Amino acid sequence: MSFEVKLPLDVTAIQDLLPHRYPFLLVDRVIELEPHKRVLAWKNVTANEPFFNGHFPGHPVMPGVLVVEALAQAGGLLTQLSHRIAAAEKGDLHEPAAKKLYYLVKVDGARFSRMVVPGDRLELDVTLKRTIRNMALYSGIARVDGEQAACADILCAEVKA
Repeated sequence: MSFEVKLPLDVTAIQDLLPHRYPFLLVDRVIELEPHKRVLAWKNVTANEPFFNGHFPGHPVMPGVLVVEALAQAGGLLTQLSHRIAAAEKGDLHEPAAKKLYYLVKVDGARFSRMVVPGDRLELDVTLKRTIRNMALYSGIARVDGEQAACADILCAEVKA
């Protein structure tokens, strides 16, 4: 039995996969998916984001830590979608993949090379480097208009909900 993900995934489908909600859901759309390998997702950055009120008044810049969080959330989507596909291939269409929670436990090599500002579409390109027991190590690159804005290696650990 197979399970096919129909792309693009919108925010309603993303909310079925991640526990995050406004104002902390930082992924709007999933565009590409290679199960167990890679995901490409988008975050549309608008002037209405609550963090712009204080970062920085008159010169709004998306905090780098939120860019890294967006990459981690995209990694979570890669893992959740991959688990659902694998469960469906085993014939278990009712596996509660969304009941698994992954917490960010480590960030390595974070680099910020471009500011992210209102009006930008943040492209979140995340690759699964490896899984170790209940952990997943991702490599993420955030781009705006094809130009790298940030990158990091991100380690997330699964915790039963």
